[in-house]
Amino acid sequence: MPRRHDPERRQRIIDAAIRVVGAKGIAGLSHRSVAAEADVPLGSTTYHFATLDELMVAALRQTNEGFAKVLTSSGLLDATDSDLATGLARALGEWLAGDRTGVELEYELYLAALRRPALRPVAAEWTEETAARLARRTDPVTARTLLALMDGICLQVLLGGGTYDEAGAREALARVIP
Repeated sequence: MPRRHDPERRQRIIDAAIRVVGAKGIAGLSHRSVAAEADVPLGSTTYHFATLDELMVAALRQTNEGFAKVLTSSGLLDATDSDLATGLARALGEWLAGDRTGVELEYELYLAALRRPALRPVAAEWTEETAARLARRTDPVTARTLLALMDGICLQVLLGGGTYDEAGAREALARVIP
């Protein structure tokens, strides 16, 4: 029987892994659960991703694009005349108001790097790239501090189940910016 050509299968598997983690958490991620979600044979998941860590790396790379897209589309990092604190607070609000499951998933995969060394380079890469983007508007130390503060604000909103306080975030961010 000839092999079926399916150039989108790898991407469907990554998308399915993201949906599985979004619904069941990382504990629910397995080659079997992803194969079922992607509607592909189990062997396809292990063909494209020999280990679950490889699959999680691909999922983390894809989900890391969420906040980066918000920052890039805002134009804030390329502008020089706008209020950085206000723009960052607005961008955080836009991101948190979007697909909440996607934001939670991004953080779940990001924090999974604490226990899964294979994910650490991807998490570090995201941090480095985002800090470099922020450094266009400020110095590198302030950029890293802003990133840490924004991570903290997001985690508090996600974990506390509360609503995002854009004015409070703007005030906190403004205190860090020289």
